[in-house]
Amino acid sequence: MEIENHIIKNIKFVNSPNFNERPENTKISLIVIHSISLPPNVYGNNYVEDFFMNKLIISDHDYFQEIQDMRVSSHLYIKRTGETIQFVPFNMRAWHAGESTYHGRANCNDFSIGIELEGTDHIPYTDCQYQVLAHIYRLLRQAYRIKNIVGHSDVAPGRKTDPGHSFLWSHFRAMI
Repeated sequence: MEIENHIIKNIKFVNSPNFNERPENTKISLIVIHSISLPPNVYGNNYVEDFFMNKLIISDHDYFQEIQDMRVSSHLYIKRTGETIQFVPFNMRAWHAGESTYHGRANCNDFSIGIELEGTDHIPYTDCQYQVLAHIYRLLRQAYRIKNIVGHSDVAPGRKTDPGHSFLWSHFRAMI
């Protein structure tokens, strides 16, 4: 894998409409790990991609009515199989962290890269996801000189719980 023009080459790129410019002269310094499954606890479909593209068919599941007006995205989405999709170039601000703070700095979307893992707080992630995430982390760290990686729960405590207790930070840190 390599990054060219803020996009990882040789992976699927789907240009989400849910992004905007980062504030001028803002350096990327953080990676935020999330988890998502749509509908909740269901894997192996394309609903997350549809959600990030504002193309979710609301009638497909009752839960989708709750999220139908949300406009969100992440830079990357790593499925349980390890397949990775990029939705927003890294130099742009994806809408992933919402109201958030890291080390006294508000609006983490301004200075972070968001990576969604297909998963939930309580079901273990796959070895393949850890391997791909570790590889991508090393790639991003080199390209953008990123030093910190945290969970969504770390930047939005009390509001968010992902990636949850099922994400094995010690296992991931040993890989990087």
